[in-house]
Amino acid sequence: MGDTENGEKARKTVFVTVGTTLFDALVRAVDSLEVKQELLKRGYTHLVIQMGRGSYTPTKYGGEDGSLAVDFFTFSSSIADYLRSASLVISHAGSGSIFETLRLGKPLIVVVNEDLMDNHQIELAEELAERKHLYCARPQTLHQTIESMDLESLLPYPPGDAMPVAKLINQFLGFPDD
Repeated sequence: MGDTENGEKARKTVFVTVGTTLFDALVRAVDSLEVKQELLKRGYTHLVIQMGRGSYTPTKYGGEDGSLAVDFFTFSSSIADYLRSASLVISHAGSGSIFETLRLGKPLIVVVNEDLMDNHQIELAEELAERKHLYCARPQTLHQTIESMDLESLLPYPPGDAMPVAKLINQFLGFPDD
């Protein structure tokens, strides 16, 4: 089913983004053997990591022997093309990355950076996960999330509907519901 006409495996890319932040824990997690094996088991062929300002350098790999091909870069003027060509996106909890990915209808795993103080992004990610628009993980649980995820169960995010997010922000700020 995932093959092209000439019998080669169809390209299935996982795109990882940390935005402009430093999130070595996420880069380390996706570079781990457990995560790579889970992605390979799920039929993914390529892993592209946008590593931001991090100091941890993932292992580049060509994937010639049928294992996962891995590539990385620090920054790009636009990640839109990477998002569009991805079969799965693994992202930090930045609202821009989250909503851009959801708008494109791509399956998404948001990995929360627990090292950030006052991280209100956790509430946004967990709320959207509760509504079944995405999966939410921690760096140390990412491989289990990939192993147990059912992408068919994710619901599309309704475009242009800012009310759920506005309500969430109001709750977070302590304003009463209307």
